[in-house]
Amino acid sequence: MPIAYYLKFHYLRIMKVKVIKWNNVMNHCNNDHLKKKSFDKFHNRLKMSDWNKPQDILGSFSSADIITCRNGMPRVVFNIARNKFRLICGYSFRSTTVNLYIKFVGTHQEYDRIDVCKVDMFKKIKI
Repeated sequence: MPIAYYLKFHYLRIMKVKVIKWNNVMNHCNNDHLKKKSFDKFHNRLKMSDWNKPQDILGSFSSADIITCRNGMPRVVFNIARNKFRLICGYSFRSTTVNLYIKFVGTHQEYDRIDVCKVDMFKKIKI
């Protein structure tokens, strides 16, 4: 077996991306065919991603923005469908996965009215 194969598949970590609560995104799309198709295409690209550090996100999605919030919670803003929609996720790098936590789904105009570091549109409010 060639050494390059051995190094690539036996020594390097493969970091798969896991999206937490993707069903919230699909529910948000409702019956909007364009929105659903755009987010499905994005999700399929995520499945093929292999990230070891936050900068690798930009290698897969060059139009994404990595945000470091004052509270220390990292966020990434993805531009979907050529900037028509925005997706904000919190993220954490684990030993074998990268977890993306959905915080916001909306249009570019809706995005302009929120605080990237504070938004959590799918958080359950305790009464």
